[in-house]
Amino acid sequence: MRRCLVQETGTLLQQSGVKQVNSVFFGGGTPSLALPHTLEAVLEVISQHALLPADAEVTLEANPSSTETEKLREFKAAGINRLSLGVQAFNPSDLQLLGRDHSVEDSLRALQEGRTLFPGRVSVDLIFGRPRQTVESWQGELKQALSVCDDHVSLYQLTLERGTALFRQVEKKQQTVPDPDTMAELYACARGTLQDAGFRQYEVSNFARNGAESSHNLSYWRGKQYIGVGPGAHGRFASRGVGQTVREARIQTLEPQQWMGQVERLGHATVKRTSLSQLDILEEILMLGLRTTEGLTDERWQQFSGGASLHDIFGTSEAVQGFINAGLLEFSHSVLKVTPSGLAVLDSLVPDLLLATQEFCRGRCDGDFTGLHQTSGRAE
Repeated sequence: MRRCLVQETGTLLQQSGVKQVNSVFFGGGTPSLALPHTLEAVLEVISQHALLPADAEVTLEANPSSTETEKLREFKAAGINRLSLGVQAFNPSDLQLLGRDHSVEDSLRALQEGRTLFPGRVSVDLIFGRPRQTVESWQGELKQALSVCDDHVSLYQLTLERGTALFRQVEKKQQTVPDPDTMAELYACARGTLQDAGFRQYEVSNFARNGAESSHNLSYWRGKQYIGVGPGAHGRFASRGVGQTVREARIQTLEPQQWMGQVERLGHATVKRTSLSQLDILEEILMLGLRTTEGLTDERWQQFSGGASLHDIFGTSEAVQGFINAGLLEFSHSVLKVTPSGLAVLDSLVPDLLLATQEFCRGRCDGDFTGLHQTSGRAE
């Protein structure tokens, strides 16, 4: 596995032609189960093909089990400088319900060790919308989280995954998840509690204080290029190394054994490559940018729109004006962003904004145009 990760990383970096990598995120599945020297080898091959600055953010996603916590010091020595802990809940029964193999005590130990090794650079992931969860119980968990957490918290609404025990229990009505109104109350409770504790919401699901925002995540939401390595990984980059200058969506083979076999034969295991049209790119940039509290800037938009400004596309939209009047959107000639109220109902705003983008492209874009040209040669 290590040899294949190193080989695929090198191949994709060569194909992308990037000159500098500003962040690395070891995530998806349980990367902390890998040996530290495997991650060190990946970082080494990145440094061989591109500049990896000394202050580049290098994050490891980890479960707070005792086995993984014992390896954190080795991961730091391998080059990790930021930790994302999948705590998920501070409630023992809910951890069991979610199928997690760690305890609340494990989480507390992992947080203590993580904050010692990576001060100011430990993120806590929490899940809300769990069966039987109330605003009162959630408030108690948030207070416990704030008593032990560092400067970054990510909140995710529970997603029921088909095939899991919890999915079957809900399907059979043995468990019930909160209704939409309660979900909204849980989210509002978390936002208020975190903001009162000095956290600033910078994206739908992410909160930070003391400048601890994740630069890797911000690069993603700002529409920067990224390379996905490993089984099932996704990427978005312009493949200069194979004679292309358009941005592609790439997916790597999912099944690990098949992935390794393809890497050994071809140097990579890209199973699907899709050249993105201008409309594809604009829709992605719009949806990602509006997830952030900074919003979508006109400068960034025009990098992908062929020179058309935000005002050209959204300035005459009745839907946009309606959202502004309702206090859900703010729009100037330089920035389009959702308000705090709009962030909570973002999914209901997106369809009308996408429609305005599609109407623009029907009127001005060449249907065959796929040309986002890579201008910076940087992977974020």
